[in-house]
Amino acid sequence: MPIVITGSIAYDYLMRFPGHFKEYFIADALDHISLSFLVDDMSKHWGGVAANIAFTMAKFGIRPKLMGTVGRDFGDYRQWLEDKGVDCSTVVQIDEVFTASFFCNTDDDNNQLAFFYGGAMNLARHYSLADVTSESPDMVVVSPNDPAAMVNLSDECRARGIPFVYDPSQQVPRLSGDDLKRGMLGARLMVVNAYEASVICSKTGLTLDDLRDQIEILIITASENGSTVYAADEVMGIPAFAPSKIVDPTGAGDAYRAGLMAGIARGLPLETSAKVGALSATYALEQIGTQNHDFTVAGFVERFRSLTDDGGHLDRLLDT
Repeated sequence: MPIVITGSIAYDYLMRFPGHFKEYFIADALDHISLSFLVDDMSKHWGGVAANIAFTMAKFGIRPKLMGTVGRDFGDYRQWLEDKGVDCSTVVQIDEVFTASFFCNTDDDNNQLAFFYGGAMNLARHYSLADVTSESPDMVVVSPNDPAAMVNLSDECRARGIPFVYDPSQQVPRLSGDDLKRGMLGARLMVVNAYEASVICSKTGLTLDDLRDQIEILIITASENGSTVYAADEVMGIPAFAPSKIVDPTGAGDAYRAGLMAGIARGLPLETSAKVGALSATYALEQIGTQNHDFTVAGFVERFRSLTDDGGHLDRLLDT
């Protein structure tokens, strides 16, 4: 049965600012900001959280189903994803609007200012899993999307008894405390970064211990400081794997989730799956854009084993 990745599908417009954003924000004047940053370059890429996750999962020989809403300009993007091994049969195209767009400016410290135009994604709330597939998935990933769609999809998974991963990440600022509580209820796994975890706790009134009690597996990522996996009474520290160089941090978190899900799908131990996620993020850091990193499964396993011991578990990736 398939893994369904739900969430945003978008075009990414990535820019580089040759300076430091922090030098332009004045603490005593933040109530009337008026700034313009002249950038040196801009490039357009395929993107969107769900599409990014599905793309990297396909690199491991898994054919995930991608579920999201797109506009009339999706034709070339659909072909790209299908050619890379992503099943787009569950994508809903709405010809009256354009596909969502992400505009991101990154400075010399790899800090980012980003803006997201929802476009077709804003209509995702009108579509359920049952609308796009008659199959009952093994797992559903509820990743950043139209906020109402995220609530609806997690509700549907609970009602139908479908295991799901809750990944609110970029939508944490838009989701209310009640929506976050409702979204994570019954999730098999939730993955967020350290800052998002703090915001979730602030919005919901829950503590980290409360999150651990409510969610079977909680993963908190911390960029170059690795990630922490909380599962039952176990706490696992997962190292980050240093890239040969950091070209662009955009999409590293999506690649982490993809590697994690690929490991889980192939039956790897949770700690090993998280390490697969960490190395997947490293590949993304080494390229500009969220779907430009490339590897073979054999090459990935070889690099992994040069960095850490897998106890032979990654043979399961090679055997598929």
